[in-house]
Amino acid sequence: MATMESLIGLVNRIQRACTVLGDYGGDSALPTLWEALPSVVVVGGQSSGKSSVLESIVGRDFLPRGSGIVTRRPLVLQLQKTEQGLQEYAEFLHMPKKRVTDFFVNLTLIDLPGLTKVAIEGQPESIVQDIENMVRSYVEKPNCIILAITPANQDIATSDAIKIAREVDPKGERTFGVLTKLDLMDKGTNALEVLEGRSYRLQHPWVGIVNRSQADINKNVDMIAARQREREFFATSPDYGHLSSKMGSEYLAKLLSKHLESVIKARIPGIASLINRSIDELEAELDHLGRPVAIDAGAQLYTILELCRAFDQIFKEHLDGGRPGGDRIYGVFDYQLPAALKKLPLDRYLSLQNVRKVISEADGYQPHLIAPEQGYRRLIDGALNYFRGPADASVDAVHFILKELVRRSIAETQELKRFPTLQAEIAAAASEALERFREDSKKTTIRLVEMESSYLTVDFFRRLPQEVEKGGNPVASSADRYTEGHIRRIGSNIFSYIGMVSETLKNSIPKAVAHCQVREAKRSLLDHFYTQVGKKEAKQLAELLDEDPALMNRRQQCAKRLELYKSARDEIESVSWSR
Repeated sequence: MATMESLIGLVNRIQRACTVLGDYGGDSALPTLWEALPSVVVVGGQSSGKSSVLESIVGRDFLPRGSGIVTRRPLVLQLQKTEQGLQEYAEFLHMPKKRVTDFFVNLTLIDLPGLTKVAIEGQPESIVQDIENMVRSYVEKPNCIILAITPANQDIATSDAIKIAREVDPKGERTFGVLTKLDLMDKGTNALEVLEGRSYRLQHPWVGIVNRSQADINKNVDMIAARQREREFFATSPDYGHLSSKMGSEYLAKLLSKHLESVIKARIPGIASLINRSIDELEAELDHLGRPVAIDAGAQLYTILELCRAFDQIFKEHLDGGRPGGDRIYGVFDYQLPAALKKLPLDRYLSLQNVRKVISEADGYQPHLIAPEQGYRRLIDGALNYFRGPADASVDAVHFILKELVRRSIAETQELKRFPTLQAEIAAAASEALERFREDSKKTTIRLVEMESSYLTVDFFRRLPQEVEKGGNPVASSADRYTEGHIRRIGSNIFSYIGMVSETLKNSIPKAVAHCQVREAKRSLLDHFYTQVGKKEAKQLAELLDEDPALMNRRQQCAKRLELYKSARDEIESVSWSR
């Protein structure tokens, strides 16, 4: 059966885990989990006795005292029962692992500031609204249990605590009314109308409290003595004697414990669900981030090769169509190269004037007899030189696409994100390999252009006279070898031949580029790198696997979260709930 101590302790540990995890950041479940946990918040006007009530419940002196606004920022207090015989201590999240054992120490973080009516000298005009907004941010949470603190010597109708509690909890389901300073009421007056629920009824009973006075605190009257005096006050009071069993800070603590028990029992299933979901998310993230690297050289080499293979697989997927990017290479072959070939200035090169000039220079001092063969060859060689540019441009375009795909593939290889040094080495090795492939591709494509110049397709020219005669035009004679018509026919013939060659190169250049660059990139992009890695010593391998500090920190954070969540889950599962 679950005990109150196990229930409260469980919630405190989960709340502490939430607070610690919040410092690590990045966990979307934390706000939801924190809000699902019940908490007790004291709210009231300035100097209404909120801090004294907290100390009475805790049974320890740990909050500051004084006039005016002493409580200046919220304090989230989490109490855990220590093992028998161990010294009590306090620990603050801004000072981890530093234990405070002197409970008379001045603290910088304290409970909710008191609600005020007006700003006094030295305070900003917005302080009234600022404090109210701060208080609301706590009490508006549906799992917040509100301790509405009101001094007994104040009219309940003007109570700041009751006003704000009624606004955020109109049904009073989570509001506990607490009357303080009963011992300071004028003689002849009492607070029975409030305590018995006739003045303002709440779902939970009102509880009267008698706190230590400032004089008691100055005299170091401890909490044990203060509680004894409180019990005597109610037991001997003619006004409150019949209510003495339901008055005092000890009864308030029991009342809150009983209520907390029921709330916690109702919330635990939802909390467990949130924790299990968070555990699944954190384990998935740790798998994504990868486990710590082994220190053995063999294991490190295996890790490096596996990471390279993961990158290589993604790179191939880009080329083969499993991922976007490879289609841009086809765009070079299908659009860029044909467009470049069409834009070659062959019309200008084969103009009447240039053809005449080249033919004349080729003939020299002795004009050609039948056909200006040397002129033909010079004109064809000159025209084919224009094809070098598109061939080079195709090689370069594919090279830059491959480089971009390497960069993208490295970025998409999640396992590599842990190792910036290895990323850089792979990028450098891939870039070096692509440069070699580019140089080989350029040599091959230029060789294709040169091959067209080295040996002309003779059958094309042998068919020309017959084709002309069939068209009704006589073959040019030696008499009209330099006439405009003859020169124009030569230019036309060469233009037709270059057109045929252009179609051939439009098909052969992509084949050469794909073979020399794309195919080799798929087959042997990191072959040289593999050879070099295999020769490295253990220290050099470790340097390649030097992780990004941010990712190492992230993994540690996730591991810490996971440990805390699993601990909370185990505690929930270990509790046998009473029926």
